Amino acid sequence: MAYIGKYEEAISIYTKGIEMHPNDARLYRHRGHRYLTKRCINKAIADFEKAASLIKGKADEIEPDGMPNAQNIPTSTLQSNIWYHLGLAYYLKADFKNAENAYKECLKVSTNPDMYVATAKWYYITLRALKKEKEAEALLQTISKDMNLIENEGYLTILLLYKQQQNPEELYNSIFSNSNTLSNTTLGFGLGNYYRLNGQKEKAKAIFEKITAGNQWGSFAYMAAEAMLLAP
Repeated sequence: MAYIGKYEEAISIYTKGIEMHPNDARLYRHRGHRYLTKRCINKAIADFEKAASLIKGKADEIEPDGMPNAQNIPTSTLQSNIWYHLGLAYYLKADFKNAENAYKECLKVSTNPDMYVATAKWYYITLRALKKEKEAEALLQTISKDMNLIENEGYLTILLLYKQQQNPEELYNSIFSNSNTLSNTTLGFGLGNYYRLNGQKEKAKAIFEKITAGNQWGSFAYMAAEAMLLAP
């Protein structure tokens, strides 16, 4: 249901599943994701926090992909996804301290390069929001151009941008080749946030507005762009 856009139906199914299996972290993790999609942030946080409590002391497990990558190799796990989504939910609320705690836990279980760069990207901008510049810089030092990725090249590109190893104008031209559309919200938000962190607020705002004028409203980058436009 979720993958065909029927989010309310998906939430209803997960809710019934939780009634039947109240101690299964997977159900809270996935319902929380769909609460995020619906912008029910507090409900999402409650589900992810519940899921986090249920995985304590348990071994992690691979999470099958609903939309497999080209190599059909899952790159995330149940525990990494719980912490990852919890961090995002707190980030969207500008609760950066709790987002930091979630991403710190997520990094511990991000055991392959794809999950690592995805977590590191959000963790980095959370640290910057907290003015923890030394910790943010130390995190960047764990990132390199030659990381062996399956699908998260966009997150690596953004991290290299923050490392001053990616030209922002070249990136801008590549993702805004069509003046009417934005093909990649992940790269767009990363670039917009780069400009924001470097004091170019009007340029950042223009990119965030372009993202939210598009049709990728279910993406995390779209949600984050919304949050940035609402921020003081």
